[in-house]
Amino acid sequence: MSSSRTAALASPKGQPMTREERKVILGSSLGTVFEWYDFYLYGSLATLIGAQFFSQYPEGTRNIFALLTFAAGFLVRPFGALVFGRLGDLVGRKYTFLVTIVIMGASTFLVGVLPGSEAIGIAAPVILIVLRCLQGLALGGEYGGAATYVAEHAPNGRRGFYTSFIQITATAGLFLSLLVILATRTIIGEADFAAWGWRVPFLVSILLLGISVWIRSTLNESPAFRKMKEEGTHSKAPLSEAFGQWRNAKWALLALLGMVMGQAVVWYTGQFYALFFLGSILKVDGATTNLLIAWSLLLGSGGFVLFGWLSDKVGRKPIILGGCLIAALTYFPLFKLLTAEANPALHQAHQTIPVQVVADRSLCSFQFNPVGTAQFTSPCDIAKAALARAGAIYGTEDAPATGSAAIRVGGTTVTAPDLRALEPAQRAPALAAFNREVTAALTAAGYPAANNPSVVRMSGPFDVFREQPAVIIGVLTILVLYVTMVYGPIAAALVELFPTRIRYTSMSLPYHIGNGWFGGLLPATSLAMVAQTGDIYFGLWYPIVVAAATVVIGALFLPETKDRDIFADEPEAPAARAGAGRAKI
Repeated sequence: MSSSRTAALASPKGQPMTREERKVILGSSLGTVFEWYDFYLYGSLATLIGAQFFSQYPEGTRNIFALLTFAAGFLVRPFGALVFGRLGDLVGRKYTFLVTIVIMGASTFLVGVLPGSEAIGIAAPVILIVLRCLQGLALGGEYGGAATYVAEHAPNGRRGFYTSFIQITATAGLFLSLLVILATRTIIGEADFAAWGWRVPFLVSILLLGISVWIRSTLNESPAFRKMKEEGTHSKAPLSEAFGQWRNAKWALLALLGMVMGQAVVWYTGQFYALFFLGSILKVDGATTNLLIAWSLLLGSGGFVLFGWLSDKVGRKPIILGGCLIAALTYFPLFKLLTAEANPALHQAHQTIPVQVVADRSLCSFQFNPVGTAQFTSPCDIAKAALARAGAIYGTEDAPATGSAAIRVGGTTVTAPDLRALEPAQRAPALAAFNREVTAALTAAGYPAANNPSVVRMSGPFDVFREQPAVIIGVLTILVLYVTMVYGPIAAALVELFPTRIRYTSMSLPYHIGNGWFGGLLPATSLAMVAQTGDIYFGLWYPIVVAAATVVIGALFLPETKDRDIFADEPEAPAARAGAGRAKI
């Protein structure tokens, strides 16, 4: 497509946005906010949902299943990218938008009315997982369409700025979900919220669905796609063209390894893992955790637009890869500072109270199960899971060939039960008794109770003018700024890698493999790493290694794309791209 045709599609560089461009950005962004709101409700309420739909399991197993059900929505996102990416390149961006929003909204509403396992038994978790997979499929088709649609309306030289508004939507959706949860908790109280009030945010999504469908229905089709359709130059087989031809497929692979997987782990560490770390490991109450995260999102989210705009000036690579590098270098000190501020008594116990698991190491499993079918019932697994839940730091002492495991805290030893030797009906009482003994032993040795006075606690949304919450919000805001660095420019960078005829399909798959698999599995992977090693910070090695690998691969092999004409009918020659990819970060 010539430069004169490009100019016809969007206002010239340096000119203010037109009314139509503002409408495109607003319509695409608001609809995507609502999709992310729907998706993140489950992540924010995973523990409560686990109690409703996995009540037949012990608490520890229930929480793992709840997290893995959350991850199931991420696992199917690449398949949604294939289905809806193909549809978007064949019939248009606008109509695909409408399909994805209806599937997402309907699935979320149905979670709000689904009876728990006590009412309908095993059907409850089965239906829940199906609804989560439908959410993941819809979200898999959403992002590529929104980014492509906005980028194809943006003038050359401003795509980073225009598409950065799409990038805000994921954080805005999380922020909106936290606000609705906080408001519901405040109005009806914690007891009723745990019993039935958690359903209210899901039910509210039906209103958001109506608004989203109305917004999307008023938008026009992308001018670039419309022009291709009129000329008959659109792809007849976008899947085979995008991934069956190496000249296109290799850029999807490099986009995944050299950009998206690092962006994904930085995103989920800065927002979801930080939320999990505060609540599950540092024992900060749910309301305070949500308030702390909400403040950090409010303070840091402007970075999406800032770094999107800056990427139009200095390039996509320096900002995305720079964000990955800084995050990898600073995660350990930042999360240790979180511990010291959020739960000082627990931090002190980590330094002064030795805890050991004495076990036959051959019976210690790596407690990660992405499909939710494994049972971790050996004494070693039971002991490690109990200490991980307690937020304890511990070492492992080998007791070969005994088949047993025990926890030694100070002068007290607590022997772990072997659930494999018990009848199913005996397992839950035995596990509950063991957990009580472990808690008592830790408390007697000096480990603080979960509600000890040193734990940060906010009395309301504006209780931030004290040293403890202020420092925590500062650390969380830094983590959010890392997120904005890697995420703000990435939509423009992905759009610019691929030709118009297969753009929706090509960019959607690496994006959702990266975010759905590398990012979505981060909480479960990191939790398993913590339980395996006894170090509450060991799970951070997962995002650090992935982010560092992205820096190396992206620096060596990916081109800088900020000045590329995305309306060209064919991508640049591979030789030209390879040369550009050697540019310094």
